[in-house]
Amino acid sequence: MSATALPSTSQSMGAWEPCSDRSLERGDPLAGTGGFGARWLLVEIDGAWGTHAFFQSRLDPAIGRELVGRAESAGIRPVAIRPFGRRADERRAQRRWRWALADARPGRESVRWGVVDDPAELLDVSLDGTAGTASDRPVVLVCTHARHDQCCAVRGRPVAQTLSRAFPDDTWESSHLGGDRFAATMIVLPHGLYYGRVPTAEAGAIVERYRQGEIVEQYYRGRSSLSNIVQSAQSFARADSGDARIEAFPPVLEERTAEGGWRVDLAHDGEVVTVLLHERMSAPLLSTCAATRPTSVREFALTSMSRRPV
Repeated sequence: MSATALPSTSQSMGAWEPCSDRSLERGDPLAGTGGFGARWLLVEIDGAWGTHAFFQSRLDPAIGRELVGRAESAGIRPVAIRPFGRRADERRAQRRWRWALADARPGRESVRWGVVDDPAELLDVSLDGTAGTASDRPVVLVCTHARHDQCCAVRGRPVAQTLSRAFPDDTWESSHLGGDRFAATMIVLPHGLYYGRVPTAEAGAIVERYRQGEIVEQYYRGRSSLSNIVQSAQSFARADSGDARIEAFPPVLEERTAEGGWRVDLAHDGEVVTVLLHERMSAPLLSTCAATRPTSVREFALTSMSRRPV
């Protein structure tokens, strides 16, 4: 199922040209576009978010800056989250601040939740992976960050609504996840599986397949703890084999080739799959709704693929 075009500028959006519509028309590839995030800090910040949710929200901006700096210094990616569908008065009444630490590194996947009564106490949460209470439930984040990009809200909110009905305890609206032109975008933690151009009707199936240990390749962008090169190689290998298991194709080698491309070796059922990739730069494009200067983005194309016994 393909994504549906947003209303044209002449219909309802004034001069707005949706970046997600432009991306869909160009056929921008999804594979290998997941932003990096080995570990994640999720902080519940209810109410409206400005362009930067930690600095322009109900959270004291001084606390927000210190919290973001502390997390990023530890190699952790901070994201604001909020439940879907609360009334304005309910959001204003927030008195407790839930947080979670998610580890997306292969073999270390985990989520730990905690709560504080004073947002200043967020600065005392240990970031070494021992704080909070362990949970075995997935965490589904759907970007609805309108102030960062309108497409994220217009496309993301229907997806968040659908998932919040099906998985009310696991679904959150999130601040910017990256890849605005691929809205609706979402990530499933702790494995850090990025998805883009998610149709509302398919969102629930993506989560169900995750619970079964599988990826939905059609909308998949890559795993957050892996490089974009490995993400691309894995997608080519999955497309060739039909193996949709999350744990399939772990990388064992990633290196530059003499020709200037990339070689990625992936382990798979007693064999090594060698994927050779070459880089190319796209034609200049506007990657967000707010962008005014076209820039090229890096893409990966398949050169060859081969298998050999271990």
